Amino acid sequence: MEEKTQPINVEISPEHSEGIYSNLVLVGHSPSEFILDFARILPGLQKAKVFARIIMTPQNAYLLKNALEENLKKYEERFGKIKIFGREAKEIGFKQSS
Repeated sequence: MEEKTQPINVEISPEHSEGIYSNLVLVGHSPSEFILDFARILPGLQKAKVFARIIMTPQNAYLLKNALEENLKKYEERFGKIKIFGREAKEIGFKQSS
């Protein structure tokens, strides 16, 4: 039997619809979950502030990775290759934590 999927209605409140800007994400994990802390840091400062923490299962983290890869590919097909600029850009950005 073929399983039919139902569309999901997604609702977002006005205060969340503005979004949160982040230029740094700290990623941690345990055997049962991934924790993503989205933060902002200013150039030259050694302190960042976390504005959102997302906790998800390893399965959902994997699906998120796939969705990001697919959407980055679509973005680059439409707008061109995303450039990551020199070593200076590495001071601020998304980084993995152990």
